[in-house]
Amino acid sequence: MSKNQTDKPGEISRLLDVMRRLRDPKDGCPWDREQDFKSIAPYTIEEAYEVAEAIDKNDMAALQDELGDLLLQVVYHAEMAAELGHFTFADVVAGVSEKMIRRHPHVFGGAAVASAKAQTEAWEAEKARERQKNKRGGVLEGVAHALPALLRAEKLQKRAARVGFDWDEVEPVFDKIAEEIAEIRAELPPGPIAERKNSPLAEEIGDLFFTCVNLARHFAIDSEAALRTANAKFERRFAGIEALLPAGATIEATPLEQLETLWERVKKEEKSV
Repeated sequence: MSKNQTDKPGEISRLLDVMRRLRDPKDGCPWDREQDFKSIAPYTIEEAYEVAEAIDKNDMAALQDELGDLLLQVVYHAEMAAELGHFTFADVVAGVSEKMIRRHPHVFGGAAVASAKAQTEAWEAEKARERQKNKRGGVLEGVAHALPALLRAEKLQKRAARVGFDWDEVEPVFDKIAEEIAEIRAELPPGPIAERKNSPLAEEIGDLFFTCVNLARHFAIDSEAALRTANAKFERRFAGIEALLPAGATIEATPLEQLETLWERVKKEEKSV
């Protein structure tokens, strides 16, 4: 364990005390007192994304700050649970410690694993035993519905793949993508785009997204991270277009053909760097 992990062992206790004071019925913060699990949940998700963004940017100062914000969310939920008599922060810590020990018998017990792949298989086998013990149902049970759609699709596919429901090669995935695109074209109703809202297009496009996640998974690419990168690239290039507009010109008033020319110029300049 590194030195900085043991410098201030009382800081966790201090954070727990801060949260208790914020939630104090008499002297606490009015806003913090009013919150419950559902009202805080969106902030928990937001903080997790901000942690991921700091990691993407390799910004360690931001990562330290965002990890603190995420930890606060854990403490917040644990304090609310303690107030209702469900569990405490100590229960949360004890539970996750026991889980990690149980899932790593090669570290904390006498078991041995030959490779990282073998460890992953052992990990999943232990999780399956836990699901069975907790009566959570089938192979796909326990994949949280609140996960971002791309991430959940990947997790569902990985679960199915572990029991053999998967293609061994990537070529059938390309074929499936072509099939889904053909189905989208087949569902295109006549008339303006605005009138197509109630067509089966949404379902077919969802199938295409799901298959694209499958393609990424076969190449060991994180779909969520890949789309974040694509979003960032689009933002960067769009800002580049705005910077190239003549003085006084606006995006809204610029013809699409000119914007496309500027877009290609920004792309070319990016690739030449």
